[in-house]
Amino acid sequence: MNYASYMDHTVLKPETGRETVARFCDEARQYGFAAVCVNPCWVAFARERLAGTAVKVATVIGFPLGASTSLVKALEARDAIAAGAHELDMVINVGALKDRQDDLVARDIRGVVEAAGGAPVKVIIETSALTDEEKERACRLAAQAGAAFVKTSTGFGKGGATPEDVALMKRVVGPSVQVKASTGVKTLEDADRLIAAGATRLGTSSGPAIVEAARQHR
Repeated sequence: MNYASYMDHTVLKPETGRETVARFCDEARQYGFAAVCVNPCWVAFARERLAGTAVKVATVIGFPLGASTSLVKALEARDAIAAGAHELDMVINVGALKDRQDDLVARDIRGVVEAAGGAPVKVIIETSALTDEEKERACRLAAQAGAAFVKTSTGFGKGGATPEDVALMKRVVGPSVQVKASTGVKTLEDADRLIAAGATRLGTSSGPAIVEAARQHR
């Protein structure tokens, strides 16, 4: 299995500086990861650093709380695309979902999808904050709004990806939408469990260690 093709090499801590972003970009280039995922202020730098490679630049929208207005999220999405982002990972309005304001949640997602201009949008539903019914509803809304992926977690919530949540999300969205598992993906065993459950992307800062571990198991 080509584990590198699953990896979104992720560096989103608020204290992240240029040297760290450069290192993550260089590691993504070295290993052939699917993408690096950086905060919006680093998109142009990462795009330049990865010029001439197949590695995509992903960034986050409405991150990490999802509580920005729909207008602000759409503006942030347009700005990120203009800066060179290839993919957008947006956070839903979790409170609105829990209040059953499904129209607001759908409008929020659709605004980012439209602003992305065809770039893939990964919709972060923050599974650790949701009941199973809410996870299912969030996944349906994301799929209906044109998301390319549904994603488990921001890394700033109460928990991360589990095989059970990935399987639930995949069951709801079916073959037309992919699932990204993020947060807590630290070992080869973690990766195997999440991929087996249906994940096609893994958001992690442990990609190099996972790929090296897989090479040793060959």
